[in-house]
Amino acid sequence: MEQPIRIGIVTVSDRASQGIYEDRGGPAILTYFQEVLSCSWQPVACLIADEQPLIEATLRQLCDDQGCCLVVTTGGTGPSPRDVTPEATLAVVDKEMPGFGEQMRAVSLKSVATAILSRQTAGVRGGSLIVNLPGKPKAIAECLDAVMPAIPYCIDLIGGPFVTCDPQRVAVFRPKP
Repeated sequence: MEQPIRIGIVTVSDRASQGIYEDRGGPAILTYFQEVLSCSWQPVACLIADEQPLIEATLRQLCDDQGCCLVVTTGGTGPSPRDVTPEATLAVVDKEMPGFGEQMRAVSLKSVATAILSRQTAGVRGGSLIVNLPGKPKAIAECLDAVMPAIPYCIDLIGGPFVTCDPQRVAVFRPKP
């Protein structure tokens, strides 16, 4: 029997990791993937503080040790001094994929003018794609809707597993053979 695809879900938040408030970002990502993915998959969820070395170590562990073909982060993408998720992501990837961040900001700008303050990015580490998302659940779904059509093909191109989505929910792009 084939192993399920592993997807890392990382919430980066000082306050949520300390129990000051409830993590809503990680559960929003989990719900999104439950609604969209049609392949067998398994979440690997983490809730960590806004500390760049910790974020980097978590991303490396999910990609290299846990075998996640996709790692999605939420939080830490704003301009405040503690927001370091993009820096941590760029420190561990082999290739930056700036189109993901560009697309997410373009879509978000239709809803909120402050989307220009967001610093989401993405990159490839070995056979894993890492995508940074904003922290608000509504923005998470909006941004994932914007980039999800390209994620399975990106994973194909880096030698990952064949990720499928419900075609009623996401029109995945793959070139015709």
